[in-house]
Amino acid sequence: MNVLIIGGSSDLGKQLALAYAQSGAAIHLTVRNEKQLEALVSDLSIRTGAAVQGSLLNLEDLAACQRFVQQLSPLPDVAICVAGYLGENEKSMSELDETNRVVFANYAGPVALLNALALPMAKRRSGVLVGISSVAGERGRQSNFIYGSAKAAFSTYLDGLRNWLFQYGVHVVTVKPGFMATSMTANMKLPPLLTASPQQAALVIKKGIAKRRNTIYVKWMWRYIMLIIRWVPEPIFKKMKM
Repeated sequence: MNVLIIGGSSDLGKQLALAYAQSGAAIHLTVRNEKQLEALVSDLSIRTGAAVQGSLLNLEDLAACQRFVQQLSPLPDVAICVAGYLGENEKSMSELDETNRVVFANYAGPVALLNALALPMAKRRSGVLVGISSVAGERGRQSNFIYGSAKAAFSTYLDGLRNWLFQYGVHVVTVKPGFMATSMTANMKLPPLLTASPQQAALVIKKGIAKRRNTIYVKWMWRYIMLIIRWVPEPIFKKMKM
């Protein structure tokens, strides 16, 4: 099995790469930082003995996403887009560059990449595409609605892509991790019961992919938490501090 992990330098990306490498898969990592690339590839190869290669890829360069896929050999059996950027909501509201970064990292870039992968997979009539979305996309909340809106768009895109690719035998998985203890959330106070480690998340995601789940919530309770949040009437919801 050949597994492509977009965003291989992230905490979750590293753990997904390790989980698949330990099960015998050949791994292809992409990162945007050249200094990290060699170290990540070398470390994973030494630790697992797996075949590992790496590429530089910046999802903000949409044309580069297409060129990258055109040069891929072999085409992966499983491609997981882990890349994303949380940002700060107040900064995203006031600074256009920050707004663009959030939108490109969480929606425009992943869509360009997955589109480019979807077409050859459809032609081959096999493959799995996985997008890491977020529970933040299920309802806009004042604390992170710029990020949440980008993730909402990405989730909708994955729904449509899954519907379109079904006829070609290609499966699409939407992952909504909920809280995860990573470097991106290091300064946030997270409730332990609702928070997964990257190691836990990677194992749940890998298992869900193997079972061809459509949507994966890393912690099962998030499915019901978000269901309740979606049901709160708007006159009440708009007064809530969330």
